[in-house]
Amino acid sequence: MTDTPTRSVFFISDGTGITAETLGHSLLAQFPQARLRQIRVPFVDTVDKAIDCAGQIREAGVRDGVRPIVFSTLVHPETVAGLHQADALFIDLFDQFVGPLETELGLRSTHAVGRFHGIAESSNYKARIEAINFAMAHDDGVTHDGELADADVILVGVSRSGKTPTSLYLAMQFGVKAANYPLIPEDFERNKLPGELHAHRKKLFGLTIAPERLAQIRQERRANSRYASLENCRYEIDAAQKLMRRENIPWLDSTTKSIEEISAVILQAIRLSNPGF
Repeated sequence: MTDTPTRSVFFISDGTGITAETLGHSLLAQFPQARLRQIRVPFVDTVDKAIDCAGQIREAGVRDGVRPIVFSTLVHPETVAGLHQADALFIDLFDQFVGPLETELGLRSTHAVGRFHGIAESSNYKARIEAINFAMAHDDGVTHDGELADADVILVGVSRSGKTPTSLYLAMQFGVKAANYPLIPEDFERNKLPGELHAHRKKLFGLTIAPERLAQIRQERRANSRYASLENCRYEIDAAQKLMRRENIPWLDSTTKSIEEISAVILQAIRLSNPGF
């Protein structure tokens, strides 16, 4: 049985390429056995650039021995035609999705290049920037009197259970102001939440993690320490879960979940507790 060849996958856009890449990753995730070489080509906003891309695609096909896959969000027919000079499987966002929407809505799309260029002026964009600044300013228990009142959610859990990346993802993707607060051995000895959190109990959401995975993560940060030992990780996780159960804090095990899955659960919890969110 021969090995599956490595196939080049291009994400090509007249803008940053994030939309094309997001679409492509969502589809390619269904084929974990595939061997892929991924190339993002942003800002293809002229025919000449499209023709240059076509050349790159042809070269990749020759090198790989199989035709490349191209996820494209180009909108101008001339640039699309230039790109299609190469032999590839083209998956075009506008061709596949915008056309059917035009038919269903009975409207013509703008087919404008760089529709996200003016996003910096939008209220959603500004909300995300504010949320990112908030998450960074309230990371790992850093807070000042009264500021937690502005949080949409406060993540709690032991150190290295995923609170910081989740806070930043919620901020960047959804404009959620997420603070995070570590539960530490002193909290377990007192057998109660840190005092700053009591006034915001309804905003709390807990993250936990398998002790074995936590020990592995902590070993990378502080090898051969008590902090990273499996025994200590088991103690902290057990104590944190008991504390969250007693305080009636909803919580989620992050061990086998992606940051997207974790965030989706948290968003649902926020919306259930605050229908106007």
